[in-house]
Amino acid sequence: MSRDLIVFGEDFGGLPSSTQHIVSRLAKDRKILWVNSIGLRQPKFNTNDVKRAVGKLLGLSKRGYSSESRPHPSNITIVNLKTIPAPKSTWARTIAKTMLLTQLKPIIDKLKLVNPILWTSLPTAADLCGHLGETAVVYYCGDDFASLAGVDHHTISTHENKLANIADLILGASPAICRKFDSTKTTLITHGVDYELFSQSAKRASDLPSNGRPIAGFYGSISNWLDYELIAKICLSNSNWDFVFIGPIELGYNPLPNLSNVYYLGPKPHHQLPSYSQHWDASLLPFKLNQQIMACSPLKLMEYLAAGTPVITTPFPALERYKPYVNLVNDESEFKQALDDVMVKQKGNSEIVRSESWDARTQTVNRLLESL
Repeated sequence: MSRDLIVFGEDFGGLPSSTQHIVSRLAKDRKILWVNSIGLRQPKFNTNDVKRAVGKLLGLSKRGYSSESRPHPSNITIVNLKTIPAPKSTWARTIAKTMLLTQLKPIIDKLKLVNPILWTSLPTAADLCGHLGETAVVYYCGDDFASLAGVDHHTISTHENKLANIADLILGASPAICRKFDSTKTTLITHGVDYELFSQSAKRASDLPSNGRPIAGFYGSISNWLDYELIAKICLSNSNWDFVFIGPIELGYNPLPNLSNVYYLGPKPHHQLPSYSQHWDASLLPFKLNQQIMACSPLKLMEYLAAGTPVITTPFPALERYKPYVNLVNDESEFKQALDDVMVKQKGNSEIVRSESWDARTQTVNRLLESL
């Protein structure tokens, strides 16, 4: 019998993370207790942070990527717990730990979990390890948390070091992440793709521009890993193109250029994204090569390729194996040339990533869990 899972991840729903993709598939054979985000950083004195901190103290979940999310598998129980986000001091960590254990233990008893494995994608769950009756600890590291903007890097590194020592198995999403940990218990699990969703024909989204101009599009978080200086130059110098951006704005302002050919469509449900990416003419990854991008394995790269639309991207390490299948650019002139090129080339071949499905990734993870 497969062992059940206690999972500490982001808030379930909305735009699914790699953890959600894998755990949702693991739920076919086991019960899952999913704990919505217990926080990665201490709040600052601004409106958004205060609202989120109060939500965590009251056990309320942050809304997902959009207001529409699909039902989760029946084997997954999702809970919101009252906590102190990313506790820093010893006394705060002790209080947060006590708060979480007091709420969690009755839920675990009620669910009658079978020899559960504690799976965490957040370093801040380190203090709970060894206190929930788990038979093993798995740390799934999908990001270089030490390079995330707005995070107290010292506090997170302290939590992560403790977690890495305790964990029986560490799963890293990129080679750069894996190099941070003990190689004897670390395995590379690169991101996969929901191949069926993105490769099967989808109806064109009604809010895509219909000006007769080609469309270049991006979806994902509008955050500090995008090169807004390059984006502004490209949008300004290519007035014969429309540029579409989809996703939540994670900065305190909208950094996108205010131009007539730039469209910000807001966040969209994950299952609707093929209605956009299949029907624009170029998929964009205009990343700024910061420390986070150096270690990342972007989910959207795989989804763009599965959609079969030409990809224009700036360079980053995880791109290496897919270089023959994308348009790699370094500056404005190369970007402009790539836009011209995609209009005369055939669409991409989605078969490139057929074998990179989340189903295949989950089979590998399942074998690793059962070997613990």
